[in-house]
Amino acid sequence: MDWLFTPEASLWSLLLATFLAATLVPLSSEVALYAVLKLHREMLWPAIGIATLGNTLGGLTSYALGRLIARKKPLRQVERVQRYGAPILLFAWLPLVGDALCVAAGWLQLNWVTVAAWQAAGRFARYWVVSVGALW
Repeated sequence: MDWLFTPEASLWSLLLATFLAATLVPLSSEVALYAVLKLHREMLWPAIGIATLGNTLGGLTSYALGRLIARKKPLRQVERVQRYGAPILLFAWLPLVGDALCVAAGWLQLNWVTVAAWQAAGRFARYWVVSVGALW
């Protein structure tokens, strides 16, 4: 069972947890990152990178759902995304609101590369702050 606590296993678990946390699954990606850093302090940058990647990919899943759903009734967050464009996705990490922003970006068919970049920037900043707290 020692393999469960290896750095590699921790990073794979972190990838899965952060991906799921960016969907409608009620998980805390911050807690997962904090736990990995408490076990493996030396994995700071790989852990931040994996957490950012997993959470951004989860957000892009919500974006894809927005592109797929029918346009029968407007989404509440569509107006914000229309007004501010892709940069509003800097806040895609926020609970509940972030999911809606990602879906709205897909609904509006914003460029997915720009959407991913803004999401990743906001998520990276959040994980960096969490990491500083974990290493104190």
